Amino acid sequence: MASSSPSLFVGFFIIIGINLIVTAGSLKNFKFDQQPLIIPLHLSSPNSTVHRHADDRRRHLLQAQLSRKPNARMRLYDDLLSNGYYTTRLNIGTPPQQFALIVDTGSTVTYVPCSTCQHCGRHQDPRFQTEMSNTYQALKCNPDCNCDNDRKDCIYERRYAEMSSSSGVLGVDVISFGNESELVPQRAVFGCENLETGDLYTQRADGIMGLGRGRLSVVDQLVEKGVISDSFSLCYGGMDVGGGAMVLGGITPPPDMVFSHSDPFRSPYYNIELKELRVAGKPLKVSPRIFDGGHGTVLDSGTTYAYLPGHAFAAFKDALIKETHVLKRIRGPDPNYDDMCFSGAGRDVSELSKTFPQVDMVFGNGQKLTLSPENYLFRHMKVSGAYCLGIFQNSDSTTLLGGIVVRNTLVTYDRGNDKVGFWKTNCSELWRRLQLPSVPAPPPSISSSNDSSIGMPPRLAPDGLPLNVLPGAFQIGVITFDMSFSLNNSHMKPNFTELSEFIAHELQVDDIEVHLLNFSSKGHDYLVRWGIFPDESDNYISNTTALNIILRLREHHMQFPERFGSHQLVKWNIEPQIKQTWWQRHLVAVVVGIVVTLLLGLSILGLWSVWKRRQEASKTYQPVGAVVPEQELQPLQS
Repeated sequence: MASSSPSLFVGFFIIIGINLIVTAGSLKNFKFDQQPLIIPLHLSSPNSTVHRHADDRRRHLLQAQLSRKPNARMRLYDDLLSNGYYTTRLNIGTPPQQFALIVDTGSTVTYVPCSTCQHCGRHQDPRFQTEMSNTYQALKCNPDCNCDNDRKDCIYERRYAEMSSSSGVLGVDVISFGNESELVPQRAVFGCENLETGDLYTQRADGIMGLGRGRLSVVDQLVEKGVISDSFSLCYGGMDVGGGAMVLGGITPPPDMVFSHSDPFRSPYYNIELKELRVAGKPLKVSPRIFDGGHGTVLDSGTTYAYLPGHAFAAFKDALIKETHVLKRIRGPDPNYDDMCFSGAGRDVSELSKTFPQVDMVFGNGQKLTLSPENYLFRHMKVSGAYCLGIFQNSDSTTLLGGIVVRNTLVTYDRGNDKVGFWKTNCSELWRRLQLPSVPAPPPSISSSNDSSIGMPPRLAPDGLPLNVLPGAFQIGVITFDMSFSLNNSHMKPNFTELSEFIAHELQVDDIEVHLLNFSSKGHDYLVRWGIFPDESDNYISNTTALNIILRLREHHMQFPERFGSHQLVKWNIEPQIKQTWWQRHLVAVVVGIVVTLLLGLSILGLWSVWKRRQEASKTYQPVGAVVPEQELQPLQS
């Protein structure tokens, strides 16, 4: 296994809290107990058609109701090469406390470090403070959970394949999904860590967001509440890009999405029916049954790379070597691992298909998913233009497909219909391509008897901003701030467009409000000035929005993927709204009035001239051919 980027087996866990987990089979039984749709069998009769149509109408009505359910749209951060995982931001508590959580389809429990944790590492965000949340409740011991020694609280324990572990207590609180989601905040059960070991202790991410099958899964809890349909989707960014998107709830699948059956009884993990692998159009000479060993072919978003059973891996490696004979084999970036690497392909990812073959995954239904080189290669960090194979031999008979296989691929886990869909796309443009509506979620409507006031304590007011701001007395026109970046990779330059999107998300403003003002560079170091401007429909930034932005700046709340290197806030500044004179406020109206007057005068003059010419030369006048209407401006192709 390569170590050039951290490879996590977060999804493959050993269940200790047995009573808290529902396997695939029992999950089905659990659903059937909740008023299943039962269609009686009977002999054909004049009324049977009526019954059948009625049942069809009920099913269509149910599907229509599901399609109208809201979903949670959430951005993904980080990347496989630097981190080995992707994270999303989840808010927990009232007021919200934000956490960076690894999205993991192989885990069920969602957990974050607790403020009382006795052995937790230094992570991206502060630990969860239960005493600071007005809505937190500990989950008390009951017959449906494992309890602590005092029989007081419910507990959880998880151990993972790479020998890391997490344990703590279970609690209930409000979770919210960011300002791009239409799903309102919901109460959910999650884990508050008291102990973590191994990679979980050393990783930068705060914890895990469990998307697997089980009663404690975030997906299962939201589905059981009836607030989302039984589906979710993940879309991982491509090589050198990272990031991506996640949707909790159903979406309309694209017409060319390919599907594979996913058997919930086969294993507790999300599996697909992989029957064949083709390299450059040629099938590997292995039995289709080789992909059905162990847990079958498993999709695990918490694992970095892909792992094939022994015979399948040997056949795949031989086929790849045969197709890349023009490239030079070199050593991997880590001498402790025998990585299979190639040089001479060039640094342009879009050109890799000229030197590396296409790989096809053929499913049981005959549909296939085509993998580009970025779906099975990772960049060699020590040799420019070199790449290493991100598929390895598994120690057991399970075929494990990690995040690398689905880069720039929308993966829809349609649990309600027992299938998984795949659609090749640019994940950084997913929202635009799917044309999903963007509706900010309203704040949680939760009252607290302890604190009925809403606002910011005066001691938290940023320097230079009046504590008691009256409407119209001090209107902020722009917020500027300088940030320094020191890149780790000398071959990379910061993507300012992508960086502005991260800043908008971290400061909880719209992308169009963040502007790059200027920057300077020296070697690998950049000094960048950003500006937060009011929305186009506003003349100034509201006081509430400004306070939130400045607090997040001053508290160094912004976090970016590691490919942007280390960063630091240098300074920030607020500028009041510029008072406009009467002429400035009404300049547009005046100009429009003048232009309209001139056009009207010219039109009258033109009509008079035409009439005059017609009168003077009516016998020689020839009408001009009909004018071709101006073509509608077509959108640019992506």
